[in-house]
Amino acid sequence: MEREGTMRKFMKRNGSFIVAIVCLFAARSSLADHYVVPSSSMESTLMPGDRVFVDKQAYGLRVPFTSLEVLDRGAPARGDVVIFPSPADGVRLVKRVVAVAGDVVAVRDGLVFVNGTPVADNVAATRERYGPREVALELRDGGGPDQAPVRVPDGHVFALGDARGNSRDSRYFGFVREDTIYARATSVYFRRGDGFVWRAL
Repeated sequence: MEREGTMRKFMKRNGSFIVAIVCLFAARSSLADHYVVPSSSMESTLMPGDRVFVDKQAYGLRVPFTSLEVLDRGAPARGDVVIFPSPADGVRLVKRVVAVAGDVVAVRDGLVFVNGTPVADNVAATRERYGPREVALELRDGGGPDQAPVRVPDGHVFALGDARGNSRDSRYFGFVREDTIYARATSVYFRRGDGFVWRAL
């Protein structure tokens, strides 16, 4: 009886705080979160140690703490920077979607071709354009392995790092299932040496 009374008093004093903490974790689970960039595979868009704001509901709203989707909000688009577990070993990665379902994608000397058309302005370029986004490539380590033309199957994307010679990506482990994409990275909010910044991706 005494224990019940103590528990009731504890909940009365701390109930609002506990509810707030649960709501915060639920929001982080299904709405928005942050991500720390672990490697240089996305230079110069993302640098190691960058802290990135991620939108977990970009492609669908999930039940908190689960992967159960309750609202479909569309599929990843070319140029999106996304976070997903590697199909090879489950390690969480951040890469750029360069081709979506139905596209025929190829990579030569680090440059992407979609449906036979180079994404860069010309084959010597180090910048690619995905709709309104212009992406600066990092090719100081070369372009990495080439990819022969291949069609992206339904429900999948082809993802690469912007530092093409220093990235383990779809050229190594194949297509990424859309339903395994954890979130879309939207902006850098902290960069070592610069402090707090806001750089849209």
